[in-house]
Amino acid sequence: MKNPVSKILQSFPNPSPERDYLVRIEIPEFTCLCPMSGQPDFARLELEFIPDRRNVELKSLKLYVVGYRDQGVFHEAVTNRVLDDLVAAIAPRFLRITARWNVRGGIYTTVVVEHRKRGWKPSPAIDLGSTAATADRLEAQRS
Repeated sequence: MKNPVSKILQSFPNPSPERDYLVRIEIPEFTCLCPMSGQPDFARLELEFIPDRRNVELKSLKLYVVGYRDQGVFHEAVTNRVLDDLVAAIAPRFLRITARWNVRGGIYTTVVVEHRKRGWKPSPAIDLGSTAATADRLEAQRS
């Protein structure tokens, strides 16, 4: 089913397509309606992505998110729909969305969805914490 707000999403060229870099976006006030009760559901969306050729334009993302306020949709469905729409708009190398839903009926729900571009492999992670600790130890030994 085509999402009526998906056409709002816009993108711009990635300024550094030769490199893998992580973009984190937090959306603290995502709102939709519970399809069972019609009551509002609130979530914090955390987007983490490694862009390929395109990046998401933030104002369009804000308008896209606001477009869900009057839509009745289950937590799992809307989280997957947001992932699908962003993949269609920017075709990232990697995208993870973590949706942390506010308590309803004494139950918290967290939905995590991911997309990986076919054939893409992440660069090895560098643990900067360990590097800094090692540098501190070496500096202390020199003193």
